Amino acid sequence: MAGKQTKGRQKITIKRIDNEDDRLITFSKRRSGIYKKASELVTLCGAEVGVLVFSPAGKPFSYGHPSIESVANRFLGQNPSPNDNTHPLVEAHRKVRINELSQQHNELLSQMEAERDRGKVLKEGTDIGQSCQGWWEVTIDELNLQELKQMNVMLEEFHENLFKKINELRRNGGASSSSFPAHADRSINIPFYQL
Repeated sequence: MAGKQTKGRQKITIKRIDNEDDRLITFSKRRSGIYKKASELVTLCGAEVGVLVFSPAGKPFSYGHPSIESVANRFLGQNPSPNDNTHPLVEAHRKVRINELSQQHNELLSQMEAERDRGKVLKEGTDIGQSCQGWWEVTIDELNLQELKQMNVMLEEFHENLFKKINELRRNGGASSSSFPAHADRSINIPFYQL
């Protein structure tokens, strides 16, 4: 069995997140988590719940059951508005739709985080790759037989792709005839030594 691929859930220190993108992602995830807990409280206990959150940008977000207005009016001791009596079928449909949208939202957040992590890995790879040589810059004397065969295949592919591109450009008029040598017209194959 292979070792664990991810770090899994880890405790984090509770402090302000400096990176703005990370802070917005965390806000969105934590807000969804609070809404989910509030929804569970409604389902399990039949409680009336109201949650009001302002984003770091000042945008308000709310969750309420049966509605945020109903909960606020009850909290402030005011009369409930007459349209708070929602038909149970409409309320059930609304809950299903909210759950679907919440699930889609969480999936998109996961995809966004995965892409962000992938971007970090790619950036690290390019930073490391800048200090390394390309496969074509390696001294042939340092390669073993398998690596030489692999290099031969890569060179043949490069050669084939290069002539395809040259011929394609010539057919499309993308290059003047003086740009390429005359033998580029004849899709010739320069043989590589077989290992």
